Amino acid sequence: MKIVGIPGSNANHSYNRMLLEYISKAYEHDMTVVDVRKIPLFNESAKETPAAIQAMSDAIDAADAVVIACPETDHSVPSSLKSIIEWLSYQLHPFTNKPVLLVGASTDAQGSSRAQVDLRDVMISPGVNARVFQKEDFFMSFAQNLFDENGDITDPGTIKFLDKCLRDFECFAIANDQEVKLEEAALAKAEKEAAK
Repeated sequence: MKIVGIPGSNANHSYNRMLLEYISKAYEHDMTVVDVRKIPLFNESAKETPAAIQAMSDAIDAADAVVIACPETDHSVPSSLKSIIEWLSYQLHPFTNKPVLLVGASTDAQGSSRAQVDLRDVMISPGVNARVFQKEDFFMSFAQNLFDENGDITDPGTIKFLDKCLRDFECFAIANDQEVKLEEAALAKAEKEAAK
């Protein structure tokens, strides 16, 4: 499965980027983690889409699924991630019908749970229209204690839960692909009948 990983933080040191990089190297998927550190804030009056946003949109279009690693800022989604989603739901719409898994890492006890609730609403909103995996949320608490110097997760329980989330998400992504194809076929048939 071809996956695009989007870190929700533009900080130089990011546990959410580390989480995506761990997933990329530990699991048998073709996963690309995009660099969001130099993406400008969304500007509705911009005459051209930034090249980095166009490249990200193209990568998402070509992918089977997306994993977003969301930190929590003031109990919600950080502005850097919200800005990326606004760019990708204004003139470009690569998330439409795309299966999306929300994960997150935080240095406190609640992880990124509140931000992920907000992010789910954003991702299913008109203009974004992603197919967000609803079965489980993966959020890592006290992330500063769970990575070693190589960026590997050291806690067996965390690894086990991440394994389960990713297995279930893969099944969801496959089922979603089949569902989207059926919906597109039904729509094409209805349009053909209406044109008669």
